[in-house]
Formats: sequence, structure tokens, C-alpha cells
Amino acid sequence: MVVLMHGFGAPGTDLVPLARVMDVDREVRFVFPEAPNTLPPQYGAGRAWWMLDMERMQRAMMMGLPRDLSDEHPEALPQVRAQAVSFLDAIRDELGVEDERVILGGFSQGAMLACDLMLHTERPFAGLALLSGSLLAKDWWLPKMSSLAGKRVFQSHGRQDSVLSFSGGEALRDALLSAGAQVAFHPFQGGHEIPMPVLDALSHFIGEVLPSQD
Repeated sequence: MVVLMHGFGAPGTDLVPLARVMDVDREVRFVFPEAPNTLPPQYGAGRAWWMLDMERMQRAMMMGLPRDLSDEHPEALPQVRAQAVSFLDAIRDELGVEDERVILGGFSQGAMLACDLMLHTERPFAGLALLSGSLLAKDWWLPKMSSLAGKRVFQSHGRQDSVLSFSGGEALRDALLSAGAQVAFHPFQGGHEIPMPVLDALSHFIGEVLPSQD
């Protein structure tokens, strides 16, 4: 099973089309959780795992400044983490998929939540898929990074990403590598997106981490 969590401002169905274009074993199931917070009407059907300082974010983008999230500590993150763990418990009980056969992942804010979940649980999930994420709350994360030694991690990031900087993605990659994680890093020429070459590489990663049990 592959659990993919959407990014800030997207509807809960945002990543669902990925399951239709990825070349994975027919036994692989995809699960797309929906974030708990509904955003104001100007965001359409958008949702969020935790709220952001939008004015600060827009100022940084207008000035072309990279967003460094390594010192940010979202107040709602512990609560959202607990909600996500309860969700993972529920799908394990309902679908009967053991943790060793589950990849956690997401895009943007969803990628950061997936990484945070992996760092705060002792459950033996098979791997991480981090699409355009960033190093967050380093004094929370870095002391726990050693728990990911040997863990398989897929990570992608656009070199022209104006939402979550490429340097933030590199910082996350370097922290994971320093902790001994097995990181497959896939940079690409593009922005805050998931291009088809990334999906092809992610399909291959899923096939390696979750080989067919036939």
C-alpha cells in the first residue's frame, strides 16, 4: 500500500490521478488521506494539514527568497500527527496490510507530514516517498533522524521551485543521508510539481520496495 498526502491548498482528491498513470504491480493499493483543515473560500476546495503564514510566504515568493522552514514549528503538527496515526491504524485494520508493506509519502506539506510521521513512530513502514518536501523543525527532526538508518527513501524536487526551495529539499536530503537512510534523490528542471519522469522513477521505487508476493 502507498499512502500519499496532498499539499497545502489542494483538495483531498488532488493526487488521486497519480494512481492511474503509475506503472506498479496490480496488487499495490493507493490511499489518499484528506487534510483536516478547510481553507477560506478563495482557495476553492483547498485543505491543509496545518495553517501557514500566507503573507510571509507571498512576500518571500515576490522577493525571490528561498523559504527556510528548518526553524519553523507548526503549532498544530503534534495534533495532526496523532490524527494521521489514527488514520493509519484504521486502514491497517480495515485493509489488513502490515506496516512492512506500506510506503508513506506525500507532496509538499504532505511530504513533510509523511517524514514527521516516520520520525515519530516505531512502526516498521517500508519506506518514504517525499515529493517536493523540505527540512522542517530541525530541532525536532534531527535528533530522531538516526531512526531512519537503512530506510528506503524516494525524494524529488524541482530546481526552480518557488514555493519550497530546492535548497530546502537538499537540506532534507543531506539530513537523511547523514542519518544513514538510503535516499534516491531525483532533482528535475521545473517548479513545484510532479512531472512524469518523477512518476516513472517513483513507480520503479515502489516496485523495488514493495515487490510482488506472487
